[in-house]
Amino acid sequence: MNIVEIIDKKINNNELTESEIYFLINGYVDKLIPDYQMSALLMAIKFNGLSDQETTFLTTAMINSGDIMSYSNINKIIVDKHSTGGVGDKTSIVLIPLLASLDFAVSKMSGRGLGYTGGTIDKLESLSGFTVEISEEQLKHQVQKIGCAIIGQTIELVPADKKIYALRDVTATVDSIPLMASSIMSKKLALGAEIIVLDVKYGSGAFVKTVEEAESLAKKMVAIGKLSNKKTIACITSMQQPLGESIGNAIEVQEAIDTLKGQGNQELKQLCIDLAIQFIQARDQSINENDAYKMVENKLTSKLAYHKFIELITEQNSSEEAIEQLSISQLTTNLIANQNGYVHSINSAKVGKASMILGAGRLSKDDQIDLSVGIKLKKKVGDFVKKGDTIAIIYYNDESKLDLSFEILRQAYCITHKKTNKIKVIEKIIK
Repeated sequence: MNIVEIIDKKINNNELTESEIYFLINGYVDKLIPDYQMSALLMAIKFNGLSDQETTFLTTAMINSGDIMSYSNINKIIVDKHSTGGVGDKTSIVLIPLLASLDFAVSKMSGRGLGYTGGTIDKLESLSGFTVEISEEQLKHQVQKIGCAIIGQTIELVPADKKIYALRDVTATVDSIPLMASSIMSKKLALGAEIIVLDVKYGSGAFVKTVEEAESLAKKMVAIGKLSNKKTIACITSMQQPLGESIGNAIEVQEAIDTLKGQGNQELKQLCIDLAIQFIQARDQSINENDAYKMVENKLTSKLAYHKFIELITEQNSSEEAIEQLSISQLTTNLIANQNGYVHSINSAKVGKASMILGAGRLSKDDQIDLSVGIKLKKKVGDFVKKGDTIAIIYYNDESKLDLSFEILRQAYCITHKKTNKIKVIEKIIK
């Protein structure tokens, strides 16, 4: 095969064959195809797209570039969830032990954050001793023993995606829908998931900005799942305001723990329940939504989900005592409403930026995160506020960063006299 002819074929918007796509992926991983030629192909894909079949071929080729997890000794259904991310998104910390308490098996690959706050791994490292540096054998043993594990990208899964993503990052092709879909789904499928639920977020605080883009991405990923014979469901969720109350690292872990105890923010709790219901009904279609809801609610109110979380962090070198020792800054300042009215909107991107300025996020992969700082939103969209009410609390350590963070957070809030409806978190489900 000839790489130039393949590039030309996609430039002219013709469909690539399975063998051509495997030739591309294997050649790039083996360093037979240089960056400049792969860059040209990625740009052609960005402009002309890929069919569902092409995207599935690409996904499968990337999966086969590395290890594929096998759980032959586990007699539970292997599941995975993915969120496209957003400000205040701590659903994995709640959902993974919750699903394990519902007798699913979950091995979750998570990453570190680059942006407003840390990723799931950064957040969990707020718990003293917690580690994701576990071997493939340890991972399998833990999933078999307690039903869940959270790992970093330490196992040699989907090396093609890692290499291609780095190239996409510097060639303005990160936002290509088929490339995003194949990147996400390749990791889900390589981990052996039989049921995949995708939380596709859109809005100012998400990578995908519009609901149309979110639906396009969701449909592409669901198509890959179906063509790979996996049950795949996508929920389109709003990131038009931050999820829950807390934005940061340790502060988000605390909110997730409260949710696992059946307490905490109702918005976060409801989203996690709704996502869990999708898994239950995918496993057994005879269970109606009301009965599934009761099953999930029971795991939270009985604290069985919380106890599963304790098992998870204990297996990964932390402990329940570490929860009591979570370090959240004692230095705080309040953002006060300067008028009566209703919270009309909260710009998630600005809240995220205010959090990052405090030190809760990183601009480059080598930046150090301050796990103890963050923001707590006391008023959300649709809430009535009186002049003088505290609408948010800033937790800080460095006073020199406070003024800018405070001003950006104030700009994030829009308060009007007109009553505003609460934001519905899940807007659409695609199966």
